[in-house]
Amino acid sequence: MTAPVIIAGGGIGGLTLALTLHQIGVPCLVLESSRQMRPLGVGINVQPNAVRELYDLGIGSDDLDQVGVQALEWALVGLNGKEVYAESRGLEAGYKWPQYAAHRGELHVMLYRKVLERLGPDSVRLGCKVLGYTASETGVQVQVQTPDGNEDLTASLLIGADGIHSAVRAQMHPDQPPIHWGGAVMWRGTVRAKPLRTGSSFVGLGTHRHRMVIYPVSEPDADGMALINWIAEVTMDSAEGWQNDGWFRPVQLADFIHHFEEFRYDWLDVPAMLSQTDCAYENPMIDRDPVDTWVEGPVGLIGDAAHAMYPTGSNGASQAIVDARVLGAKMIEHGVTPDALAAFDQELCAPISELVLRNRGAGPFGLLNLLDDRCGGVFEDIEDVIPAAERQDFMGKYKAAAGFAMEKLNAADPIIAPGARVDGA
Repeated sequence: MTAPVIIAGGGIGGLTLALTLHQIGVPCLVLESSRQMRPLGVGINVQPNAVRELYDLGIGSDDLDQVGVQALEWALVGLNGKEVYAESRGLEAGYKWPQYAAHRGELHVMLYRKVLERLGPDSVRLGCKVLGYTASETGVQVQVQTPDGNEDLTASLLIGADGIHSAVRAQMHPDQPPIHWGGAVMWRGTVRAKPLRTGSSFVGLGTHRHRMVIYPVSEPDADGMALINWIAEVTMDSAEGWQNDGWFRPVQLADFIHHFEEFRYDWLDVPAMLSQTDCAYENPMIDRDPVDTWVEGPVGLIGDAAHAMYPTGSNGASQAIVDARVLGAKMIEHGVTPDALAAFDQELCAPISELVLRNRGAGPFGLLNLLDDRCGGVFEDIEDVIPAAERQDFMGKYKAAAGFAMEKLNAADPIIAPGARVDGA
C-alpha cells in the first residue's frame, strides 16, 4: 500500500487536505499532473471561514500577508458609477478572522511548500495523473499515468481533488452532462495601479451582464501603487456552446477593451487602467451541474471536482479549504474509512450543490440583477430602487448559504479541535 490516502490533484483543495491529514496523523500521497508547480492564475478571495481553517493549520497572517492583502470592504457600483451596496469585510466587519484577497498562484505555491516542509519531499509526485480507479471492500486501486509509464497504486481511500475536468468524477458519474457555460466570458489580468475606495476594497461595477471586478492583491508600495486584480465580464449568446479551443488562453487588450469604453467615471477610468495591464487572459465562466453524491465507497471528491462553481461569490477556493477540513474531521470520527467519506458527503453535498446553483444565478451580484430589472442600472438614489433593508437581507442570505455568516461563524466550534488525531494514527 502506497499510503492510506491518495489525493488526486495538488491544487488548493488537495494540498489543504494533505496538510490536514498530516495534522491528524494520517499519511497521504498527492499525485499532481503538472510537472512543476508555478504560481499560475490571478486573484482569488479567501473568506473568513477558510482563513480560520488555515490559521488552525498553523498558516497565519505572517504567511498570508506574503501572498495577499486583508480585505476591508466589498462594494457594488451601478453602471452610472454610483454605489449600490457596500459593507465592511473581515476584521473590519467584526469577524474573528480576516478575509484575504490573494494572488492565487502565490497562495498555491505557499501551500505546496508547506506540504513539502511538513510531509517531506516525497509527499507530492509531480507529472502523475490519476486516470481511474477500481474500488473494492478492502480499499481502492488507482491507475496512474507517470512520466515513466502507467502504474497501479493501492490505498484505503482515494480523494479526487483534480478540478473541473476531474477524471475521478468522470468515472464516478459517467453520465454527467458536459461542462456548463451560461454565456459569460471573462477577461482577467493584473495591473499596478492605485487601489480604490478604502485601499483594500473589492469593487463590482456595472450590470449583471456587463461588469468589472477590481480589487488589490498586495499592499501599496511607497508610491501608493498596488498589484490590482481585474476581471472584465460580458454575457453573450451561449446557444451554440463555447466555440474557442481550450478554456483559458492569453488574449490582446484590443480583443475586448471596446466592451468597456464607456466605463469612465470621476473616480475610475477603466480603459485607462486596462491599457496599463501587462497581460490578459480569456476564459468562459463555467461550472458543472450538481450531482447527488460525491462518494463511491472508498472514493470521494472535494473542491472543483465535487462542486465547480461560478466565481460570482468569490468562494470556490474557500469551499475547497473547508471541504478538506470537514473531511479530516470525519476521519477523526470514523477513521480512514468509507464511513468517513459518507459522513462528509451527508454534511456537505446537498447544501453546497445549492450554493453552486445560487452562484449560477449571480450569487451576491444578484443585487445588480434587481437593479437592472427595476431601473436599468441607472439611478439617482439607490434607496428609491432597492431599500437598505432589502439589500442587507439579500446579502445576509447569501453569506449564510456560503457558510460565512458572521455571528454563526464567530460562535462555531473549530471543525477540527486542537490536537485531535485519528485513533491509531
